[in-house]
Amino acid sequence: MRALYPARPAGRPPILLLSHPVLLLSVLLLGACTGGGGTVPPPAVGFTPATRPGTTDLIGVDARALQRQFGKPRLDIRDPSARKLQFSNQRCVLDAYLYPPGQNREPVTTYVEARSLTGAAVDSSACAKTLREGK
Repeated sequence: MRALYPARPAGRPPILLLSHPVLLLSVLLLGACTGGGGTVPPPAVGFTPATRPGTTDLIGVDARALQRQFGKPRLDIRDPSARKLQFSNQRCVLDAYLYPPGQNREPVTTYVEARSLTGAAVDSSACAKTLREGK
C-alpha cells in the first residue's frame, strides 16, 4: 500500500509550525476569530425590526394565522430565535419574518417583504391580496 504522504528524507526534521511563518500566522489569526473560546449568546428575545408601509394587517400574526390566509408556505425556515415563512404564486413572493415578542411566547410576524418573480420590490399588501385570492 502506498503512503499518503511522501517519505521524509533522512536527517531532515519534521515540519514544525515555528519553521513555517505562514502556517504560524494562519493558526494565530484563526485562533483570534474564536473570541476567547466562549459560546455566542443567542439574540435577545423580543427583537422587533422596522415594518414597511402597507403590511400592518400581517404584523403581529402567528404562523398558523398566516397559513390559514395563504395556505402552505413554500419555505419554512426556522432558527433558534426567528422563523421565516415564504408564500408565492405566479405573480409574487411574500416573505414573513416571525420573532417571539417575549420569553416563551409564540413567534409573530414583525416584518414582511414582497417581490415579483423577477426580484423587483412590490407592495406587500397587493401581494398578500393575490395570495389570498389564489389560495
